[in-house]
Amino acid sequence: METSTTIARPWRAAFAGVADWDAPIEAGTVPALLDRAVAAYGDDTAITFRDRPISFRALAEQAGRLAAGLLAAGIGAGQTVALYLPNTPWHPIAFFAVARTGARVVHLSALDAPRELAHKLTDSGARVLITTNLPHLLPTALRLLEDGAVGRVLVGEDARWGPGDPSPLPVPWSATVTPPPEGAPPPRWPAISPDDICVLQYTGGTTGLPKGAMLSHANLTAAVAIYRNWNDGGKTQRHRVIAVLPFFHIYALTVLLLRGIAEGHELLLRTRFDVATTLDDIGRRRATAFPGVPTMWIALANHPEAARCDFTSLEMASSGGAPMPFDVEQRVTQLVGRRLGGGWGMTETSPAGTRIPPGAEPQPGLIGIPLPGIDLIIVDRTDPGRILPPGEVGEIAIRGPNVFRGYWNRPDETAAAFRNGFFLTGDIGVMDAQGLFRLLDRKKNMIISGGFNVYPAQVESAIYEHPAVAEVIVIGVRDPYRGEAAKAFVSLRPDAAPFTLDELRAFLADRLGRHELPAALEFRDRLPRTPAGKLQAQTLRDEEAAKPLATS
Repeated sequence: METSTTIARPWRAAFAGVADWDAPIEAGTVPALLDRAVAAYGDDTAITFRDRPISFRALAEQAGRLAAGLLAAGIGAGQTVALYLPNTPWHPIAFFAVARTGARVVHLSALDAPRELAHKLTDSGARVLITTNLPHLLPTALRLLEDGAVGRVLVGEDARWGPGDPSPLPVPWSATVTPPPEGAPPPRWPAISPDDICVLQYTGGTTGLPKGAMLSHANLTAAVAIYRNWNDGGKTQRHRVIAVLPFFHIYALTVLLLRGIAEGHELLLRTRFDVATTLDDIGRRRATAFPGVPTMWIALANHPEAARCDFTSLEMASSGGAPMPFDVEQRVTQLVGRRLGGGWGMTETSPAGTRIPPGAEPQPGLIGIPLPGIDLIIVDRTDPGRILPPGEVGEIAIRGPNVFRGYWNRPDETAAAFRNGFFLTGDIGVMDAQGLFRLLDRKKNMIISGGFNVYPAQVESAIYEHPAVAEVIVIGVRDPYRGEAAKAFVSLRPDAAPFTLDELRAFLADRLGRHELPAALEFRDRLPRTPAGKLQAQTLRDEEAAKPLATS
């Protein structure tokens, strides 16, 4: 049996040329990362949004003015600021500004229901929320203010970046609804340590309520360095990157925003995914990199204009955030003329974890080898202190400078999540003799739908509020577009009338995010149970897995 101090790393010999295995992993602060980028790239374009370029210098200057205004308003170290923003320049400006003050960022998703947003605000302690006046954000932000979930809302006007779609809403300015404050930078910015918490990134739990993963400045900047030490194989050092993945998601925050700024890339910033725009970014604007999620690649592969698009500019094409169906991966590879890059990671790993080396034979479930600076092992599911040899199935465990500091205000859950310095991921996998890892299942009952995590316990808790529901089990089922979707199995109370899926979704609309709403509903007279009488989801998963996958 191996111990935690004698970890075998067969991937280094089997795939020697794919990474600089011995390069140092630089871990600093997010403001220092931006400062180095300004010194290196200055007036070059960092972001193009609505055909308007924003240079590295201009981005840093705008973030600096906002940081100064926040400091003057009493916001700084020890405090948390919520960002409720889509992919517009307001996000990177606000993100770098809050980081500069020494405060923590908590990201809120536009997909979250108001109740979930209120939980994240209350749990994180954020009393200030930064948003913009788009119709799918501003009304919810004002409702959170009215309900007392936050004390102040700062609204960056969307019109600052030129006309867009949808049209922005008028803002009801008041003492608690104001523009983001600006000021002159102070003689000296607050001192920030790499060990300070930069982001509270919420991830779900098996008990239903999301919990904040504490990601330090060192975690995030180390993840950027780890990705940089991997050989992506492209000719271009500074890429033109399609940035449509939402920055409030950890994958896009690190892989697109932070890595893009650190390496001098131009980000073609897009508020939402649109197939025609993406094809134009590739065919006409000659984008050289497109990190997407499976739903985006599926939409591209199915679009009638895709076959006429010139994909030759793409040097980096990758899929992350959720498993890519094997048959879809083959179709996309044929379409773009290159194999999609892929891998595995988690919110708790910032999200660096593995990448698939070019020489690895494609196979279902393949997630590749650890990125440089990261150790990955397979441990016994019942005894995580025991490391398993190649070929044996167990739980994936990870350690590295990118691994989070624990769960916010949850010391017991933090302690239970680590063993011998390794984070126990809850994912079930296997490693072969070359060090290639395959993901087989998830120990935690989580659904990944369109790249977003959906936690059945949270969905079940909301469905139980329906007056007709006696019992419910929610599982993930295969979906040809999202990869997975939630399906609810319901038994009704005596004399209660059944309801339609649309009626259930309408009932849940203010209780769950759009990505969490069930895509299927089935009534059962009784739900399966274990011999001990507990509801048993595995029986339903087995039934669904035996069904043929629908194609429409």
